Amino acid sequence: MAKKQALGRGLGALLPGAPSPSTHSTADEPQVIGNMAGRICLLTVSQIDNNPDQPRREFPKEALEELAQSIRELGIIQPITVHKVRADKYQIISGERRFRASQIAGLDEIPAYIREVNDQTLLEMALVENIQREDLHAIEVAISFQRLIEECKLTHEELGLRLGKNRSTITNYVRLLQLPADMQLAVRHKEISMGHARALIGIDDPAWQQTVFDRIQSENLSVRAVEELARSVKRNSQEQKSSKTRNRPVLTFDEQQVQADLKLKFGHQTVLTRNGQGGGKVLLNFSDSDDLDRLLKQLGL
Repeated sequence: MAKKQALGRGLGALLPGAPSPSTHSTADEPQVIGNMAGRICLLTVSQIDNNPDQPRREFPKEALEELAQSIRELGIIQPITVHKVRADKYQIISGERRFRASQIAGLDEIPAYIREVNDQTLLEMALVENIQREDLHAIEVAISFQRLIEECKLTHEELGLRLGKNRSTITNYVRLLQLPADMQLAVRHKEISMGHARALIGIDDPAWQQTVFDRIQSENLSVRAVEELARSVKRNSQEQKSSKTRNRPVLTFDEQQVQADLKLKFGHQTVLTRNGQGGGKVLLNFSDSDDLDRLLKQLGL
């Protein structure tokens, strides 16, 4: 039976031209498989120990299963970070959730950054230098920021001061790592822009997020259109709660998409409602005479 590899289409897709990982590595010299925010090596799961000082003790089973399924399909996007404790053993510094999900996914080897426990200054210097490169894509920048935050114990504001960037810039990049793996890969391959990604992050409902992502790719939606769809999601959620309170029929998922499209075309005041008999209505609200003229032109009247 072939060994399961850690890269999959995830990290491998983020490292163009990276050598394919071998099925063997020595304990003293783990195989270097690429460079992204630092040198990445391939370690066997048996070489890695959990961190006994890990402040986080509870890892929700459902969330781990979801991450494990993503790893099975797409591989690991963000390597874990470890330090060497003896010749063939490494201890996790950051990335325990990814490590646990990788075990659930049945991986035999996973990508890792290996650092000395007392080289924080060198790490900061190396990562800051890495961030200044012009050829980095947004996900590489996000991973570099996240490493500095996790391993150097920096806040977003402190990191911004070190790099001469606004705190909001740091936050916007780091939030990219909240996206599902396929969306992160789309950012890396410039299939969607940073603006698209930021709008997608604002969609809490995974089904809506995936639907909007698919439409960006199939319909070439603008960032403005995606932002409007994201706002529609939040309004739909509020309207759904209001409908339940007043015992009104709740819109189906497809009907919510129709309402989002209507709002995108005719304005955010557009409302789609259903009644108890299977019918309903579409309301096109206008704010003034000019707004009415706009609506009439769009309707061809």
